[in-house]
Amino acid sequence: MDSSIVILLAQDGITNGAIYALLALALVMVFAVTRVIFIPLGQYVAYGALTLAALQGGKYPGTIWLLLLLGSIALLMDGWSAVREGRFADLGRSALGNLGVPALLAVLLTFFNPQNLPLPLQVILALMLVVPLGPLIYRVIFQPLAEATILTLLIVSVAIDFAMLGLGLLFFGPEAFRTPAFSDGSWTIGEVVISAQTLWVIGSSALSMGGLYYFFERTVYGKALRATALNRIGARLMGIPTELAGRLTFFVSAFVSTFAGILLAPITPISYDTGLLIGLKGFVAGILGGLGSYPLAAVGAIFVGLLEAFSSFWASDYKEVIVFTIIIPVLLWRSLFTHHVEEEE
Repeated sequence: MDSSIVILLAQDGITNGAIYALLALALVMVFAVTRVIFIPLGQYVAYGALTLAALQGGKYPGTIWLLLLLGSIALLMDGWSAVREGRFADLGRSALGNLGVPALLAVLLTFFNPQNLPLPLQVILALMLVVPLGPLIYRVIFQPLAEATILTLLIVSVAIDFAMLGLGLLFFGPEAFRTPAFSDGSWTIGEVVISAQTLWVIGSSALSMGGLYYFFERTVYGKALRATALNRIGARLMGIPTELAGRLTFFVSAFVSTFAGILLAPITPISYDTGLLIGLKGFVAGILGGLGSYPLAAVGAIFVGLLEAFSSFWASDYKEVIVFTIIIPVLLWRSLFTHHVEEEE
């Protein structure tokens, strides 16, 4: 292995690690606020990429049907709660947020062909079709289970992952798709060729991480999420609604994961089952960070990307095994040297 190959593998590893870092940060955020180890984040990667590919191919994305279904269920649940508690004024806002926006998107997709739109508008439309699935899944599934144990929430999370996997096959078919690059062109540094899309991935990931830092450190809603993550009961006593914190967390995590899929689609073909492995690698990165530290999760993601890239060169048949095996010594170390606190405490 000469230096050019090392640099090429490092470039590939850092690019993939930037995607895994976004998923790891989203996973850590969701777990800190809601105690949910949200494995299906990888499915948002696939849904975002495939929805964008469907829009660019002039097809009606099946994501809209899932959005309408979950919105209808959320509206029924909010309506039942409003009737029982006498909060009829909330029904209009719930109808507009849960069902009005998805219905408007369905009408727009029916009468207007998004194939002819510029790429930035197609990306925004894809985000609007996929990102709302995050807070809707929280409202329909996880909010009623807010007091359940972490193990129960994990089992539900895995079930959602497999459900979204099957729906992805139904919506998009078994074929893999690639989308056009955000920018054409490349730069040659020595013997290494760096594509513009690679710079888009790394730069957008860095900006997203910076945006998340600003959100948590400088905004009221971000500070509310931090307070909820540190002490749910204390945040509730201070007037911070944990339901709102949960929905906001799932919204931000869905946005980050969907955007990661849109960034990845021009580099590698994405199929309905691609998100499963990507989500699990983001989970490995989150485990390396202890599911509690954003910087360590980002560093762990870069390490996972580099390990995957170099493993694909030395032992391509075992690269997935090597990546997933590294969590065993980490978990063993934390089991032996970390103080354990019972969940009831």
